[in-house]
Formats: sequence, structure tokens, C-alpha cells
Amino acid sequence: MLQMNNIKKVFRTDLVETHALRDFSLQVEEGEFVAVTGPSGSGKTTFLNITGMLETFDGGTYMLDGQDVKGLNDKQRSRLRNEKIGFIFQSFNLIPDLNLFDNVDVPLRYRGFSSKERKQRIENALERVGLSARLKHLPSQLSGGQQQRVAIARALAGEPRFLLADEPTGNLDSLMARQVMQLLEEINQQGTTIIMVTHDSELARRAHRNIHIVDGQVSDYQDLQPVLEVAEA
Repeated sequence: MLQMNNIKKVFRTDLVETHALRDFSLQVEEGEFVAVTGPSGSGKTTFLNITGMLETFDGGTYMLDGQDVKGLNDKQRSRLRNEKIGFIFQSFNLIPDLNLFDNVDVPLRYRGFSSKERKQRIENALERVGLSARLKHLPSQLSGGQQQRVAIARALAGEPRFLLADEPTGNLDSLMARQVMQLLEEINQQGTTIIMVTHDSELARRAHRNIHIVDGQVSDYQDLQPVLEVAEA
């Protein structure tokens, strides 16, 4: 589903050249739940941004669902990103003046769906995360864990092929973090591929596979829970 070969990303200033990723290669199969770990500055965020087509890269190849990303222009990348990828961020990124319904609706408006289809998608997504009774609540009326669930619903409403989660439990206490992780596991079991960047070793161990990044390269793979075993359980 996702294949990167020898990806290179260099950030340049007048005096400094920083190699964020160097000869970075990775393959993620459909239905996997992959945790990405590594020290600060290792290249995790750069990898996630390139995966989500929020940043370009300087060398190598990136195939997403059989399509060569490097040959796409900005408009084509935006369309592919909107159709295939859902994003979950540490800071939730909810709009404080909009209620839950309207927060989930925002990215759907860019997809050109009718109001009827948007309404159905929003209600279904909020029901999946257990917040269907709070459609008209504002983010400020929710706990941190509930706000993250809204952010997950916003990503799910577009029915993405896979989710990119950047420290999705970083702003939550341990109980809420486990609840959000359980929700992500349920979403994965329903067929959505998930790539999650995390510093939490306990959460990383719950993924199918753990990828450790150091100095812009994959330094270690660890199969924690093969997809086949999950499917058979």
C-alpha cells in the first residue's frame, strides 16, 4: 500500500545543510498498524509529513496505493491526500468556535460532497467514536480525550485508506491515552491502515510493528503482532 525507497530529504539554509532523511526505505502493507519511534530530531516528523504529502522530498521514490507521488503536482497531491489519508494530531486542531458537527464537516466541504452525504458521514463518524449525543457541543465542553475522539472522527469521516497519527496521546493522561489507543485499535481491526508516531513505548508495543528511526534512517524493525494473527483472533 505504501512503499518508500531511498527517500532523501535535506533542509538547507545559507550556512547549514541538515539531512532529515537519508536513504530511508519502508514498506507498509494494507491493514497494518505501524508504530514509529525514535529520539527527538531523528526524522519522525519529516517522515510523517512526507508520507502525508505535506512536504516534498529530494530523492528516492514514494509509491502510495500504486501511484508514484513524486510525479504529482500540488493539486494532484492535494486530491490524493484528501481521498486517501486522514490526519490525527497531538494538539487536536479543533476550531473552538465550531461545534462537533461543524468541526467534522470542515474537511468534507473541500471534497465536494452534498450536504446530505456530509451529514451522514459526520453522524456515522461521531457515532464510531462514541460522541453521537454531543453533536452541538463545543470543544471547550469536552475533556481532552473526547476532543481527540472528535479529531479522530474528523479524520474518519472522509473514509481514508489510512490514518497518520502524530503523537495522538501526547496531551492526554494515561487513562485517556489507553482509551484513545483502544479506539485506534478498533479502527485498525475494521480495515484502516494506521501509522502512528509516538514516544510512549507502552503504546508502541500494542502496534503490529515497531519501526525505530535514528538520524534519518530506519535502524530497527520489530514485528510485535503479525497482521495474520490479528485477523485470525
